Amino acid sequence: MRLVFRKTLKLKDISLTSSKSKEFCTRNYEGVPKETVDCVVIGAGVVGIAVARELALKGRDVLVIESGSTFGTGTSSRNSEVIHAGIYYPRNSLKADFCVRGRKLLYNYCADREVPYKQIGKLIVATRTSEIPKLVDLQNRGTENGVEGLRMIEGIEAMQIEPELQCVKALLSPVSGIVDSHSLMLSLV
Repeated sequence: MRLVFRKTLKLKDISLTSSKSKEFCTRNYEGVPKETVDCVVIGAGVVGIAVARELALKGRDVLVIESGSTFGTGTSSRNSEVIHAGIYYPRNSLKADFCVRGRKLLYNYCADREVPYKQIGKLIVATRTSEIPKLVDLQNRGTENGVEGLRMIEGIEAMQIEPELQCVKALLSPVSGIVDSHSLMLSLV
């Protein structure tokens, strides 16, 4: 896998000469050799470098082009670093399936490569009794999406977990977590 950053080559200077030949070259430069690659990935955020890594592991010659000065400097470095359980997505949707499966794969990947992460869980709270039906709906949706371990707890139990909390009930998602996104991206390149 080759990474090309803005200082080396600008995206506007790249032209794909043919989808069949998969060659690329720089515009307006005499004598610059053409290179042939199997795949070009645009963007070196966490998704781009993860895709490039998978392609490279399958034997493809991959070129990653990034507009920033290095990988992961855009949205990927400005996220919440939360590993979502899959509670919020519509039932039987691809997003729900990908989230549940991806969470499991990400935990395994991080453990295998010593990428810092913690499965710390998450509390979704109802501060008024009128909000409890929304928690029940979220619990049902999450369960239908395949999220493990979801359980409704009383406010007192939630406040034992998080003393500064004020709520009447809470939905506990024990499989939610956090990941060090920068270490994750470093493990992919």
